Amino acid sequence: MNPETSYDVNGVTICAQTFGSLADPAVLLIHGACASQVWWETDLCERLAAAGRFVVRYDQRDTGRSTAFPVGRPGYAMSDLAADAVGLLDALDIESAHVVGRSMSGGVALFLGLDHPERTRSVTLVTTTNGELPMGFLDVPPDPDPTDAAAVVEYLVAALRAYAGASPLFDEAAVRKLAAVDIARTRDVAATLGNHYAMDFDGPRNGGFADLRKPTVVVHGELDPIFPLAHGEALRDAIPGAELVVLPGAGHDVPAGVWDLFIDAVMRVSS
Repeated sequence: MNPETSYDVNGVTICAQTFGSLADPAVLLIHGACASQVWWETDLCERLAAAGRFVVRYDQRDTGRSTAFPVGRPGYAMSDLAADAVGLLDALDIESAHVVGRSMSGGVALFLGLDHPERTRSVTLVTTTNGELPMGFLDVPPDPDPTDAAAVVEYLVAALRAYAGASPLFDEAAVRKLAAVDIARTRDVAATLGNHYAMDFDGPRNGGFADLRKPTVVVHGELDPIFPLAHGEALRDAIPGAELVVLPGAGHDVPAGVWDLFIDAVMRVSS
């Protein structure tokens, strides 16, 4: 594991951390809305690196130690998040990467695969959707006072418990520990809690999921309450040649109990 490093990318500061050898195939891990890089757990990244991959995790705009924008006025679009990913690859001297996009960032991965195909070797879509099916309903608590770190941690634990749904694999102690780490390193908690939802959700220039021509695996929790499994099945059916890997007992997360399956899927599509 290398130290966290900040890079000037696409007009903003992006904080990233790498694992393994640059000589190995690169895997770019992109988390979803409001989630910093720490939610790609260190142990998971180290296991991927030990399997022979150069792993990159990073804070997208408005998360962690990367640039924070005015609350409620982010002024950027999803295409900018994709441009940040490309700029980070440039900063790390990575010609192309196997892209893993989780939840909201399945859209970022789609942008990369369609509009930056020369930088994208494969695509892994994790707990995400093509937007054509109804979402599930979650009973998530109201946003906390962003200046009260303890209250924000409790909010994150409750929200992630809701996102796990009926999963028996939810580990509250592990989530609470990560939430505390996340909040302690976040530039602007209020921006993190809301700005990704306020950005412009534009679309790729070069089509949609049916136009993706990269090796693709869809990884989906069996018990995902926000994007039920039918969303993963619809993604598989929409993307030519895509494979679906179901994480048994998982919700809208990738808990430690299914890491072997997740790692196997990433290794297979990136071989």
